Amino acid sequence: MSLLFAVIIFIVAIVSATIRVVPQSYTYVIERLGKYQDTWHSGLHFLIPVLDRVVVKASLKEQLLDSAPQAVITKDNVSVMIDAVLYFRIFDSKLYAYGIENPLLGLDNMVATTLRNVVGSLELEEVLTSRDLINDQLRKVVDEASDAWGIKVTRVEIKDIEPPKEIREAMEKQLKADREKREQILKAEGIKRSKILVAEGDKESAILLAEAEKEKTLLRAEAEMQALVKTAEGEKQARIMQAEAERQAKLLQAEAEKTYLEQLKSASVDEKVLALKGLQSFEAMSDGKATKLIVPMELQNIVGLSELFAKTENKALNK
Repeated sequence: MSLLFAVIIFIVAIVSATIRVVPQSYTYVIERLGKYQDTWHSGLHFLIPVLDRVVVKASLKEQLLDSAPQAVITKDNVSVMIDAVLYFRIFDSKLYAYGIENPLLGLDNMVATTLRNVVGSLELEEVLTSRDLINDQLRKVVDEASDAWGIKVTRVEIKDIEPPKEIREAMEKQLKADREKREQILKAEGIKRSKILVAEGDKESAILLAEAEKEKTLLRAEAEMQALVKTAEGEKQARIMQAEAERQAKLLQAEAEKTYLEQLKSASVDEKVLALKGLQSFEAMSDGKATKLIVPMELQNIVGLSELFAKTENKALNK
């Protein structure tokens, strides 16, 4: 019984030593008798005990290498502390296992030396304002060098750049002076803009007032002209109506005289009576304004002619 139990334990140990499961996003580098044999990817694999062994377990995920801050001297001889981080991934597990003894240490040293070269060719102001340029140059140089190690550098980022204390104080003073200068400029620009807006407002107001006054004057003149036109038309209409009334009166008077004479004639009145009626019409026509009246010879002997003359004369005197 104990022998059977021992055999079972031995078999389980052999199976557990033989079976290997490679997780997702990992690769195993296998050596057989000290020589490269194969690269296992994710899945189930069988390992020959004693003969085969797993040399490297490499992750295919993107990894981060945080380098320690280091002092770098710029082109204008200013020492600055720079902290950089590097992102990479393994694209060839065999090269990663056999390309360099310690890939991560090699990457760290490569970043340090390349950073010194890149920053040493720039002045302090360029270093502070050209992080993208430094990142790009670092990535290109380190990526080319790490291809032989099976490593692909995806990007390099400068975390922090710390200049010396006296440089920081001078930069802060300069920054403060620049801010004050910009503040003064902005205030001056604001005052200038305000004055321009006020002047433009006054100008537009004056223009609007002038236009309003002009419009008011035009409306007043137009109203006066229309009033004069209406007055002239009224006077013209009144004169026309008065002339028409006078004409109608004369027509009616003439019609009445005609009718009166026709009635006298139809009544067989003597011609002397008609002449007398004509003299009476002379009296009405003179209206007391005439001082002389010419009488036909045939009417001079008519009875009452002297009374008619006397009456006419009295009317003239009374006027």
